[in-house]
Amino acid sequence: MITSKLTSKAQTTVPQPVRAALGLKAGDLLLYEVVQDQVILRKSPAAPVRDDPFGTFDEWHTAADEKAYGQL
Repeated sequence: MITSKLTSKAQTTVPQPVRAALGLKAGDLLLYEVVQDQVILRKSPAAPVRDDPFGTFDEWHTAADEKAYGQL
């Protein structure tokens, strides 16, 4: 059994065997699922990086738009 201690600020260190098993590294997000009296800890899948906040607006991707605004 692997244990860790909870600090007065409700923080803990994820033990090395758990980090290795989940492939965790600094900056990774963790998911906690409470099931009755147990907690399931998982590595959160990486969120897709979105550089263009307007990239999902397909109505702005016409040839006329590209001609008018393509060089901006």
